[in-house]
Amino acid sequence: MVRQLFINGHWCDPIDGGVLNVINPATEQVFETCSAGGAKDIDAAVAAAKSAVQRPWRRTTGKARAEFLRAIASGIEEKKQFLAELEVKDNGKPLPEALWDIADAAYCFNLYADYAEQLDGRQGEIIVVPDARFQSRVRYMPAGVAGLIVPWNYPLLMAAWKVAPAIAAGCAVVLKPSEYTPLTALELAQIAADVGLPPGVLNVVTGLGSEAGARLAAHPDVGKLAFTGSVPTGISVASAAARDVKSISLELGGKSPIVVFDDADIDQVAEWVMFGIFWNQGQVCSATSRMIVQETIASRIVDRLAEEAKKITIGDGMAPGVLLGPLVSKMQYDKVFQYIEIGKREAKLVCGGRRPPHLNTGYFVEPTIFADVPETARIWREEIFGPVLSVKTFRTEDEAIALANNSEFGLAAAVMSGDLERAQRVADAFEAGVVWINCSQPNFLETPWGGIKKSGVGRELGTWGLNNFLEPKQITTYATREPWGWYLKG
Repeated sequence: MVRQLFINGHWCDPIDGGVLNVINPATEQVFETCSAGGAKDIDAAVAAAKSAVQRPWRRTTGKARAEFLRAIASGIEEKKQFLAELEVKDNGKPLPEALWDIADAAYCFNLYADYAEQLDGRQGEIIVVPDARFQSRVRYMPAGVAGLIVPWNYPLLMAAWKVAPAIAAGCAVVLKPSEYTPLTALELAQIAADVGLPPGVLNVVTGLGSEAGARLAAHPDVGKLAFTGSVPTGISVASAAARDVKSISLELGGKSPIVVFDDADIDQVAEWVMFGIFWNQGQVCSATSRMIVQETIASRIVDRLAEEAKKITIGDGMAPGVLLGPLVSKMQYDKVFQYIEIGKREAKLVCGGRRPPHLNTGYFVEPTIFADVPETARIWREEIFGPVLSVKTFRTEDEAIALANNSEFGLAAAVMSGDLERAQRVADAFEAGVVWINCSQPNFLETPWGGIKKSGVGRELGTWGLNNFLEPKQITTYATREPWGWYLKG
């Protein structure tokens, strides 16, 4: 059976009848088929969302919207195991990681339920102005129809990061998930329908980015566009949005550094460096894929990482004890191995760099570490999006900071040191939107997420995420009967 599109509260076939095969990256086999929506289906979904916004939805209170958000969170929690297993099958990540992601997605809906209620209290807030004859207040309007395009590395979680604040703000949504991992977005639509979310408030159109995604980015009735994905696609999305001067937020690529000083705890360094590059098979936009380590301890750290990397259990994400699953697709697999071959010419391969010998099927890559990587190397400068760590040494703090910041990206950065004063100084010097001290990758949904340079525009999560989908309106009242007299008195 082909999974349908969800438009205006109903399941429907795509107008032009296309299909998408969903492949399990551990087996390379098709296990589900979805509809491939196109431009006409996006038009229908946007029309449904526009109608929903024009109906009472945009005039609902934050408290009313919070009830729907909490109900969706409960629906996700009730289906947690099923949703996690679905993401293992289409994304490849190990089941414990998927369970973590699904729990985080439910938490995200609950968090934005709280923010929706708080928004009621912000409506009409008074702004003190210097002329007492005037009173100014601010109201917050929903941005209208929100077009949301999400990636394949965290399928439901990335959808939650955008859908939850959009609904909390009073927007109506058209969600376009990745063609590689569309299934949990469709399950989210079913959960929304089950809890009675009004028709048109959440629409899900599965399809190719070049067709459905491109039309959503360019649609004149979309008031807000939020995208997470690659830099080239982000540039295309921004260009399309610019034609209608749409409000946009872009969360794009990264090549994040982790600076390790010689006074750092070796065990902690090994743990956090591995977590920062091998979690989710390295398919993380903020992955700390550039390790900049003080030369006095470099050989010890690299040897320890290589030793630990060889212990990682690789296999099907559903198998107990697996810590590294397959990459999401054949295209990603080929891309990563192309970079590994480039790396072999540019630097010293310490470990990995192969398909695991015991796995003849599936898009598996061994944890890979390169040392003595030149600053000009492609594996140092370009985003690989796989389990590949590049290592370079430094002598002084200033040199480490310069190496860390010499990148076209600016999403995340980390520093490991026993000297917290120095760690804070380095953290302040990083050119990045997200910084970690003595850790890598922990993220709390109450804090802002996003980057600078080519890593994106704007911030998601926390109240920053809510504000993405709001337009503040200034209302100023002349609050006295005294004539203004500016023109009448000449």
